[in-house]
Amino acid sequence: MPYYKLMAVGLVSLMLAGCPAQPIPDPDPVDATYGGDGGADTDGYSGQDLGDGGPVGYEDPSAGELSTVIYFDFDSSDVRADDAEIISRHAVQLSNSAGMRVRLEGHADERGSREYNIGLGERRSQAVRRMLLIQGASAAQISTVSFGEERPVEFGSSEGAYAQNRRVEIKYTN
Repeated sequence: MPYYKLMAVGLVSLMLAGCPAQPIPDPDPVDATYGGDGGADTDGYSGQDLGDGGPVGYEDPSAGELSTVIYFDFDSSDVRADDAEIISRHAVQLSNSAGMRVRLEGHADERGSREYNIGLGERRSQAVRRMLLIQGASAAQISTVSFGEERPVEFGSSEGAYAQNRRVEIKYTN
């Protein structure tokens, strides 16, 4: 048996010794100018107006940045009336762009058992999901997950910290 092992080691070492190291040649440089004027335009855009750098993808840029956090009352999975407009704007954005995907992340404060808070976070994310679906988003565009109390945004045992942790975060995944 040791004879076979010795033969295998010898064969592998002969194969490795027989492979000479060859340098990899550099590719020929390619002309990367796009303007056709001999390289005077190095960025390839030739002075096009590229906009003012505002957010991309929102229906109404004058309305400001679209909030991605929906807050909930204590031990509740009912969406507040003042957050319905935010969800509606997300639904319009999703229905206008079939390729967009969102993940709804449900959270809870630290009160209650771990299992209860996972369930509460799931109920909250499902409530937001239902509202998005009713307003035109596709079911294939939406996924949900519950983190319960495991990912607090605010640490502490005050009512302010609890209120910040009772939420659903809307995360665009594409």
